Amino acid sequence: MNSQHVTFQNHNMNWPMAAQVLYPDNFDNNLIYPTVISVHPFGSCKEQTSGAIYGKALAQAGYVVIAFDASFQGESGGLPRYLEDPSQRVEDISRAIDYAVSHPFVDSNRIAGIGVCGGGAYIINAALTEKRLKAVVGITPVNLGRLFREGFSEYNPLGVLTAMADQRTIEAKGEALQVNELLPPSPTVATELGLTERDVYEATDYYKTPRGQSKGGATKMLFSNAQRILSWDAFAFTETLLTQPVMTVIGKNIGAFGAYRDGQEVYGRATASKDRQLVELDGISHYDLYDKDEPVTLAMAHILPFLEKHL
Repeated sequence: MNSQHVTFQNHNMNWPMAAQVLYPDNFDNNLIYPTVISVHPFGSCKEQTSGAIYGKALAQAGYVVIAFDASFQGESGGLPRYLEDPSQRVEDISRAIDYAVSHPFVDSNRIAGIGVCGGGAYIINAALTEKRLKAVVGITPVNLGRLFREGFSEYNPLGVLTAMADQRTIEAKGEALQVNELLPPSPTVATELGLTERDVYEATDYYKTPRGQSKGGATKMLFSNAQRILSWDAFAFTETLLTQPVMTVIGKNIGAFGAYRDGQEVYGRATASKDRQLVELDGISHYDLYDKDEPVTLAMAHILPFLEKHL
């Protein structure tokens, strides 16, 4: 497997996108290949699970894979930094497809998408309107809007929206931006603070240790400009607009971020899909599916036949 770091831009964006293109072994520029767009989690980057784990596995299976950094994050452009904008995240997927189809070795009729965590919900949402995606896979998908309205706002979304509005006014008057760190600096500190809930602790173990730590992966968020997350629903209109084959892969060891619930919801609501599949893995948690050998192998054992069937 070979890979290449690239940047791309198209007519309707004002900043460059950074991506890693992963190629199958014995890649031949004169042939055409099925292609997968790989979407990273909230607070992550292309060098982590979307590229290094699932991107690599898919390339080894014969796919061209494009793992990209979201706008305002990682090595991609856009200001202000650390902005998480669901509508922009979904538009980024279409821009990655635009980049893919500009290459003669990409079969434009065989493009799929995968995503992990928030990226899993984003790729599913993109498929509602982006019909160049012929199949999508949400790996431990999290509907970020639902999570922000619930646990991330301590079930007080209106209070958080008021605080965001006040902070945005302060910043508009020239004060410093408020960028919030979302995780403790280490698993040890998480334990000392009593932050031992499964998803919170395992997120810290992934993002704040050499296991998954990456320069481009910033578990930070610009607080004042995040209002749109709270009014966003990744799965709105799923019943009527999600016509493509869809798979969700979830672990049965349930955590507070709600991927188990969200994966089931997609499966239940995707009644217009040509093929909907729900994969539940015993004894596996949300962050196990990021990079641990056995969970990833089990997930890929379902994902590869699904993609082969539909591409």
